[in-house]
Amino acid sequence: MTTAKKTTAGRQGFKTGEAIVYPAHGVGRITAIEEQEIAGYKLELFVVSFEKDKMVLRVPTAKANSVGMRKLAEPELVKKALDVLTGRARIKRTMWSRRAQEYEAKINSGDLLSVTEVVRDLFRSEAQPEQSYSERQLYEAALDRIVREISAVNRVTETEALKLIEQSLAKSPRRAKGDVEPEGDDLQEEAA
Repeated sequence: MTTAKKTTAGRQGFKTGEAIVYPAHGVGRITAIEEQEIAGYKLELFVVSFEKDKMVLRVPTAKANSVGMRKLAEPELVKKALDVLTGRARIKRTMWSRRAQEYEAKINSGDLLSVTEVVRDLFRSEAQPEQSYSERQLYEAALDRIVREISAVNRVTETEALKLIEQSLAKSPRRAKGDVEPEGDDLQEEAA
């Protein structure tokens, strides 16, 4: 009985079949917990499947917390994330390359609220100017992460989760066209 208790403690409460969040890849599902021998050492591994990306990841059970693997957010945190989307965009007046690095770091942090801030800051309504290609890529990556997590937490389809997110974004105060001026290389002029 003590061996069963020991392995459960080493697994930090994660179970087979459970949906989890892996920071660099988003929502996945633990499909198995297996033991493999690597370089003469026996390692217990979580086998995590990311169905949408058609990818399987093996994470040592002892390293799950240190790599940032976590359980899905609680419903209260999802509600708080949706509230973040209704807020005003906070865009620093720094060069785009630095902001892009910060956005990328937030997306890969795996933290739902940080990823939500990226969506809020990069969201553009129909009335606003188009995003650059890199802005659009970061926005879509962040949006995809929160859609998947909200879908899993609320047990709804990704389409329904996206509708919830869009409803929250619609409540946010609109940015005026000249609200934030890009700096340096980012200056893009539109033909009038």
